Amino acid sequence: MIAAPVRVSGEWLDLREPADAAARSPELVEQLRPHLPASGRQLIHDLGSGTGSMGRWLAPLLPGPQRWVLHDRDADLLDIAAAEPPGAAADGGSVVVEARVSDVTVLSSGDLDGATLITASALLDLMTEDELENLIDLCAKTGCPVLLSLSVVGRVELAPAHPLDTQVAEAFDAHQRRLTAGGKLLGPDAVPAAVAGFRRRGAEVSLQPTPWRLGPAEADLAAAWLAGWIGAACEHSPGLASETGSYAERRLSEARAGQLAVTVGHADLLVLP
Repeated sequence: MIAAPVRVSGEWLDLREPADAAARSPELVEQLRPHLPASGRQLIHDLGSGTGSMGRWLAPLLPGPQRWVLHDRDADLLDIAAAEPPGAAADGGSVVVEARVSDVTVLSSGDLDGATLITASALLDLMTEDELENLIDLCAKTGCPVLLSLSVVGRVELAPAHPLDTQVAEAFDAHQRRLTAGGKLLGPDAVPAAVAGFRRRGAEVSLQPTPWRLGPAEADLAAAWLAGWIGAACEHSPGLASETGSYAERRLSEARAGQLAVTVGHADLLVLP
């Protein structure tokens, strides 16, 4: 069965934004800075920007002035991004935002002309192999640094542990590799595929683990993530639903009460051409 594209809600992106900001790698930003133009305006393209959380985190860490071009196919999410722009640049320079409704899987080099940085967050694992290869080719032609944040890597740890955790995790990972109209998604295979693809083109790639670490202070996010995690696993393996009824109820209760520690593996990549 071919799965339809999933629309990401603004509410979910708003809920996860603080955890995303806490997880992203400031070390890679330090490595990036010397490779940006020393003077003049930064032109940064944010692919699959959603509500603009990547810009709100990154723009204040980089020198200005900056112009951010936000690409997303969801106009409603772009409206939120335009209404909640980043703060000033690290040196007090201005930061302006332009929203473009676009499909990042079919961009051309002309769409990114003049870019000094290309960035994306939580995007790679939602791409097929062909889409990722096209993105890598596009970035290589542009010739600027690329910062790719928060791609899932297929590692989940729950504490306290439960015997069904591993079975649910395996079904969820299989769901992330599901077949769509555009092809089979990479899911947790996206990071090694991206690293290999950029290195084949002669780029220098730095990789940093950037896991979510959710505790009592992130109980609402942990519960929302857990519901989606179990739901996706059962969607892929319908027979699992009968086994996870009491498991899901118990796990959600623990998460809402702040009694479940959740670690979700991600990775950030910095690509220097």
